[in-house]
Amino acid sequence: MPPIIEVKDLSFAYSPGIPVLEDVSFCINAGQSGCIVGPNGGGKSTLLKLLLGLLQPDSGSISIFNTSPVNARAKIGYMPQYHQLDASFPASVMEVTLMGRIKPRTLFCYRKADRAVAMEALDILGIADLAQRSFAGLSGGQRQRVLIARALAGQPELLLLDEPTANIDPGAEEQFYSTLEQLRRQMTVITVSHDLGFVNRETDLVICVNRSVNLHCATDFTAETADAVYHHHVNMIKHDHACFCHCEKESPCHD
Repeated sequence: MPPIIEVKDLSFAYSPGIPVLEDVSFCINAGQSGCIVGPNGGGKSTLLKLLLGLLQPDSGSISIFNTSPVNARAKIGYMPQYHQLDASFPASVMEVTLMGRIKPRTLFCYRKADRAVAMEALDILGIADLAQRSFAGLSGGQRQRVLIARALAGQPELLLLDEPTANIDPGAEEQFYSTLEQLRRQMTVITVSHDLGFVNRETDLVICVNRSVNLHCATDFTAETADAVYHHHVNMIKHDHACFCHCEKESPCHD
């Protein structure tokens, strides 16, 4: 099977002569999930936008499900960073979740089947009881879960989550981790996170982004590796983890 994500010789710059990403090549195969880490300004969000087709590379190529990111969008679910959204938008939790069902020419006319899928997504996140509540009236963690439910409502095969643990209450973290583990069995999940403890707990691959991109098995991602990515000392909490990337434990996982 072709890789779920295949990036070859990619370079991108917002301004000529000042590359944000340079000579980037990597693959993510079916059954693998990853976490994108790196310093602020290193290119994490830019890489995510390139994978979504919101930006176009200056050189090189990106293939998602063996086609372009734009053509693959129907198979991609995306949760943006919470701070990018207007929380006061007058909509119910169900209405926000149903946005994940929007397709060309739907004109916001939802079928009974769309509402059933949206309710199932809310149930997976443990917030089906909030369906008729105002999105604006929710806590930060509840809103975060609604946005993930919206991404799931599109029934994606690839799920991209930008800082999914932000604003989640500590008491709800265990439920979220359990839900994420369940999702990883059903689809490829790529997250962006600043929580390096989260890296070792919930992912197979660590995608280190700092102008260049390097992939490692999560079990091999050590404090020394993190120091090399962030260019300063980083404290890490190591969690038990089973590696699904089919690589040799002694070496980094480069596909």
